[in-house]
Amino acid sequence: MVTYHLYDTDRAAQERLDTILPKLAAAAGATEELKARDQMKWVGIMNTCKAQVEEIIYNELIYED
Repeated sequence: MVTYHLYDTDRAAQERLDTILPKLAAAAGATEELKARDQMKWVGIMNTCKAQVEEIIYNELIYED
């Protein structure tokens, strides 16, 4: 029973990540052009965006009341 709950939580978290990350990255300017021109800047932006999305997911799915 616990395993199903963990599976469902993991799946929901992955779906949220897949939904939010591209939107946040686009808003932050992480374009394919930037990736080709300045890869380190692009990686930095993507890492920041992923960390922000993970915090959102933790608050929505893990730390919810």
